Amino acid sequence: MPATIDLSVEDLIPHRDRMKLVEAVLDADGDSATTECRIGEDWPLREGGGVNALVLIEVVAQTAAASIAWKEYLDSGAVGGGKGWLVGIKAADFSAETLPLGSRLITRAEVRFSLDQYSEIHGVCRVGDEMVGEVTLQVMRDIKEAEGE
Repeated sequence: MPATIDLSVEDLIPHRDRMKLVEAVLDADGDSATTECRIGEDWPLREGGGVNALVLIEVVAQTAAASIAWKEYLDSGAVGGGKGWLVGIKAADFSAETLPLGSRLITRAEVRFSLDQYSEIHGVCRVGDEMVGEVTLQVMRDIKEAEGE
């Protein structure tokens, strides 16, 4: 059962200004999170009346960061904000090249596999009932940070 979120998006992810795309964490349970955002004019990769779908990779990464930070909070009472990550894109599939400005985007990211400081994260982005993107990320945490140094 998802836990109630008592932390702000800023507590859970390190992104600020134009790079903070996630506006709200709808739920999180330590292995997954669901976030919400509205595609805005100030988003990166803006093209005319929309944004390039490649930006969904970043939205999935921020949703994953919220999930991992929520787990840190549950485990230790503190959050690290996802510092020290190296992220690789294992797969990305988009249903359109451009997403319209103003669209409400719901993203769910879940940890599919973890071993030591490595995790594989799968994310799905939807606008309404339509899946607009599916992304699989590979995440490596800094060993010192993973050990709490």
